Amino acid sequence: MPVQTLLRALRSRLPRIAGRTLAPAAAALLLAACDPGEFLVVTDPDLVNPADVQSAAGADAVRLGALRRFNAATSGGESFLVLGGLFADEWINGDSFIARQEIDQRVVTIENSFVLGAARDLHRATVAAQQAIPLIQQYVPGAPGWQVAEMYLVQAYLENLAAEVFCSGIVFSTVENGTERYGGPLTTAQVYARALAHADSGLALVSGATANDVRVRSALQLVRGRILLNQNQPAAAAQAVAAVPTTYQYLQYHALTASSNNFWNWSNNTARYSVGNTEGQNGLNFATAGDPRLPTCQGGDVTCRAISVTRTNRDDLGTPFWAQRLWTGPETSFAVLIGAEARLIEAEAQLRAGNASGALTTLNAYRATVAGLTPLTDAGSDAARVSQLFRERAFALFGRGTRMGDMRRLVRQYSRPANTVFPTGTWHKPGGSYGADVNFPVPFAEQNNPTAGAGVCLDRNP
Repeated sequence: MPVQTLLRALRSRLPRIAGRTLAPAAAALLLAACDPGEFLVVTDPDLVNPADVQSAAGADAVRLGALRRFNAATSGGESFLVLGGLFADEWINGDSFIARQEIDQRVVTIENSFVLGAARDLHRATVAAQQAIPLIQQYVPGAPGWQVAEMYLVQAYLENLAAEVFCSGIVFSTVENGTERYGGPLTTAQVYARALAHADSGLALVSGATANDVRVRSALQLVRGRILLNQNQPAAAAQAVAAVPTTYQYLQYHALTASSNNFWNWSNNTARYSVGNTEGQNGLNFATAGDPRLPTCQGGDVTCRAISVTRTNRDDLGTPFWAQRLWTGPETSFAVLIGAEARLIEAEAQLRAGNASGALTTLNAYRATVAGLTPLTDAGSDAARVSQLFRERAFALFGRGTRMGDMRRLVRQYSRPANTVFPTGTWHKPGGSYGADVNFPVPFAEQNNPTAGAGVCLDRNP
């Protein structure tokens, strides 16, 4: 019997005169009637045992929980979508937290707490999605195929993201029947292969024409195309995304009662992240380009004040703070995947095949769907065309977790020196120069994994 319940029982049962208890002996009898062992039995409402989800309702709860964790691993937390953009050139550090400064400066230590937090969110979501699949198959055998397919989507998307941001040596562990099953370090190529297999497994399950079928199938096709592009298979990537409409969006939703949009939170609300602007010589002019795909404002100006952004400078008090205007409130939904990426993948495949005019036509057909964009002209050389294409990707996909992976691809697939791609030279705050990191190290906490080699990068190559 819980202590509070016992006390209420005592108060209600003991005779009282003028507010004073007259029967201490009765109290002793009531206490003796309770089992002392009950005081040692505590039910933890936050602990879910395997037996608790072995039902149709339990299986669906695990599925929905996986989607909630997917939200936290993308726009609902300080995820690698945000941290990867800070490492690259989408964002520039606006506060004094050393761990964020390490990421911005590209000198990331294995003890970095923000990388660890984002990694935990990523792995929690992949494990939850993995656990949901057999539960749905066993307890909800009549569930529509898109539900299991979406669990494969969560895994494929996050595994690909992990390969884009981490060094070679990534570990994926899991929990089966309450027992940890530790994974060993995987090469980047192995992680891409793992992600592709999960995308294919999901696509094999989606055959309907309902809105949810189309939503999940298009998302899987985009993720599959992204993985193939990372594997240096541009023609196959273009084929994978051909059926995705340019107007497509896979949305994450936010609410004050659940999770806030953290792009709004970390940029507009707390000024931790300022939109990048030609950072470290090589960075793109995101803040001042005037591109309608990335509306911005300078903190404190009329436009920024209209969305309650009054901070004028970053923490050094000397450099302007730039806010984004894509996500202007805590409840703004976030498109994790968009159909524009399909057209950009197709344009890259054409360019890689030597069809520069076709690539330009594809880019301009997409740009015609965005109000305020004018047609591009031929950049004039192969190198300039690649730069033009990746600039298009940067503005079209801003904040969606692709920029760091794209920079690594420019080094790996296009043979560009890292110091011509990533921010370089003197860092924008006192304390030295930009580092040479091109990816995140495996967090130190992974060294608790008893598997040989876990917790250490196999290599730091792009």
